[in-house]
Amino acid sequence: MPAVEIAALGDVRRTVLLTTVHNIHDTPNFLASPVSTAARKTTEALGIVILSPFFNPPAEPDGSATTAEERPNANAPGISRTAYWDDLQRLLTFVYVQATKVAQDMGKILLDVDVLLKGTTEPFPEQIVRDADRIFSVIPHDTELPALPASVEQRRSEIIVLPPDEHPLHTPAPPPPPLDPSIPPLYPVVALGGTFDHLHAGHKILLSMGAWIAKEKLIIGITDDPLLVKKAYREVLEPLSVRTARTRAFLELFRPGIVYDLVPLNDVYGPTGWDPNVQALVVSKETLPGAASIDKRRKELSLPALRTFVIDVISATESSVDAEDAALLKTAKMSSTYIREWIVKNQGHKAGSSS
Repeated sequence: MPAVEIAALGDVRRTVLLTTVHNIHDTPNFLASPVSTAARKTTEALGIVILSPFFNPPAEPDGSATTAEERPNANAPGISRTAYWDDLQRLLTFVYVQATKVAQDMGKILLDVDVLLKGTTEPFPEQIVRDADRIFSVIPHDTELPALPASVEQRRSEIIVLPPDEHPLHTPAPPPPPLDPSIPPLYPVVALGGTFDHLHAGHKILLSMGAWIAKEKLIIGITDDPLLVKKAYREVLEPLSVRTARTRAFLELFRPGIVYDLVPLNDVYGPTGWDPNVQALVVSKETLPGAASIDKRRKELSLPALRTFVIDVISATESSVDAEDAALLKTAKMSSTYIREWIVKNQGHKAGSSS
């Protein structure tokens, strides 16, 4: 569809963008304009589904894992999810930032954006396509979109193909070090924690990466209401039940098939302070002090140490994000406080205009 026709399209409530990636190391610059277009034309919910054999379940530690330099076939094992930790969070962050920045610039602060990583051997999230009012697709040059299920193929005539951006690639990230046999591609039980108020892109990156490396169970500690009495704009802070339900719904959409144990947090530890079955902890850069406290507590109780994985792109302060993306990330306010402030000011404006 020519650009002029795309510009003439009206807005719809729910949109899906289907795409793929042909490598993991490079920032997916080809997606910048298509994601922005989809966000501009959506008022309520945007689902971005990235299909790739890279995202198939990884091989067992003694198996033949796919590397990011290979182009695997549809049935090949996926990459080691722990070895390519930085690459995957860079991918998620880049896509979320493009959509979030456009939505904020247009005043659509509450636009719900979900980025899903789906392997070609995994069940396709058909419901997200069935519910969509409009379907876009974009693929990088010299690449084909993986086969879609029959229920999605039925809507192929409706799919609007967007051209990929021609931006030059950033300097590729260095390849991961040789696989460490002490670090499996997945951990049986992973834990993370947060407030998860007005679930936004920053939360979803954290939750996605936790679910991404969990083999059997992800434990999610959600800060209980009594610990949030000093939060700014607390009058519009969502209650624990709402935060819990929204977090679970996102996780089950992102990666169905593993156990999600959502528990109220009344201290910094949660289950990580006593559960010997947890092997890995996912934290943001801002919550690293909490990880240190957990480590100290587990030592005191003679519990096994946790392997800590850090989300270091949310604050946009680390070299794991290209400089251009980091600058954009700083302007995309992935903050519950920012959202609550917007809600209060928006509600206040409406109340004032009606009185």
